[in-house]
Amino acid sequence: MNKYESVVIINPSVDEEGVKALIQRFTDLINTDGKVESCEELGKKRLAYEIKKNKEAYYIVFNFEAKPELITELERNYRITDEVIKFIVIRKDEE
Repeated sequence: MNKYESVVIINPSVDEEGVKALIQRFTDLINTDGKVESCEELGKKRLAYEIKKNKEAYYIVFNFEAKPELITELERNYRITDEVIKFIVIRKDEE
């Protein structure tokens, strides 16, 4: 299993309950074939540039272990979730 970090940027119009539901959904998905080590909710922050006419967005950072096959499914879920504006999944190097 490899270690990964994923940053998800969520639409600012989503309420706090909606953000919690999305975090739970992605955590459950990762835990099906991996293990979430930490989930950091960074809150609403100003974007460096406008994305889909938004100047602010919610930031969430997941640190997890998973098999490479899970990443494809996770990214597919990010793409089909309307509340997700942008995302990135990075494989961490072993120290």
